[in-house]
Amino acid sequence: MSPHSDLRPYLRTLDAETLADLLHAQAERDPELRHSLELRAATQSGDVSEAHRLLDTAVTDGNVEYTAKIGAVLDTLQRMLDAGSRADLAPLARRTVDDISEVLEQSGDHAGDLADRLDRAVELYARACAARPPDPEKLADWILEVEFDGPGRPVIDLAEFATALGEPGLKRIKSTVDDILAANGPGHRRDVAERLREQLAEVLGDVDELVAILSAKPPRVDVSLKIVRVLRAAGRHSEAIAHAARALTHDKQPQPEDETSRRRKDFDAKPGPETYAALREAATKDGKWTVQRREALARLRERAAEGAEQADELVRVLLEDGRPDEAWRAGVRFGASAEFKLELAEQRAAEHPAETIPVFREHVDELIERKDPQAYQEAARRLKLLRTLHKRAETPGEFTAYLAALVENHRRKTRLITEIRAARIAIPKAVTSPRTPR
Repeated sequence: MSPHSDLRPYLRTLDAETLADLLHAQAERDPELRHSLELRAATQSGDVSEAHRLLDTAVTDGNVEYTAKIGAVLDTLQRMLDAGSRADLAPLARRTVDDISEVLEQSGDHAGDLADRLDRAVELYARACAARPPDPEKLADWILEVEFDGPGRPVIDLAEFATALGEPGLKRIKSTVDDILAANGPGHRRDVAERLREQLAEVLGDVDELVAILSAKPPRVDVSLKIVRVLRAAGRHSEAIAHAARALTHDKQPQPEDETSRRRKDFDAKPGPETYAALREAATKDGKWTVQRREALARLRERAAEGAEQADELVRVLLEDGRPDEAWRAGVRFGASAEFKLELAEQRAAEHPAETIPVFREHVDELIERKDPQAYQEAARRLKLLRTLHKRAETPGEFTAYLAALVENHRRKTRLITEIRAARIAIPKAVTSPRTPR
């Protein structure tokens, strides 16, 4: 057997007890696998306290083992959120954010895998808050503490927490931001307040405030474009046209540029995977990537709403950034091309079978519509995969119903029915034999 042989066909011949013994023996030798399995067990039982206990065992020295264990905790949180768990996951998610932040502050290493885990933890905390909103003012106080008194990470996006914050939470944040800006003192706190002020204007839909904030910034192409988009979205088309005209005719004085500024200008002129990668390389070297990444992705997300081609570019960028979960959600949200969604689904099917089932069903429909023998054969192969995915998602009955409806709808396509049978997929007995070949 070659080193690259697929062992899954052999493993499927083993009984459950033998597989359990093999997996347990390997887990005894592999701490990361053991903790991952322990966390999966906690998820199965819905015991959030067990997940807390397992988080207690994480080594808090910022080493590789700690990073792996935190990754397992985050996987558990995501699985429970994806499954629509009724448990209140916000406390566990927040604790994970605070724990990673503390380790990062102690280690001083704000780049790498652990920093990426922190960004993911914040995103999951936002989802947990949206599912089971905590006290909005306490949530606002946590955000203010992180932003103004923390080490600079994580950077909070108020839009992700807006639903959970509601009017009381947003009002509390705005009051603090206004007080800091009124004090008129320079430094980190004012910089943070300026950023939060802009986010508040966007979240609250205050177009005049947002345009005023953007207009006060140094002239830059991306800023001007954002002003135009904000005005157009508000239905103020004449103002958008006037601003665009002023931006085009503005006499800019030449400014000395560093490499990040040059790459940012290239990206603004032609946003896409290539210019994004060049910007990432330059900004990382200059220590400016955190801010640049957020702004660049915001621009790509705006473009993604324009069509499948732009959505594909955003997905590609996120994949190259090593963020497959974000890439999947972006592909679904913005409507990536069928080819790209299929590629994402193939990568995601093993860990998240339920999420990928709709994509593979769409692909089966597209294959059948080709009315081609080879396409029918491929459709049968995909149906076999769908059967497996439904089993993994513990919804085999849904596959039976889906297959019955599909075969009934295409009962006259004799070649398709033949390929389904050849793939050893049992056709529901309620479906009668086809009468007219097609």
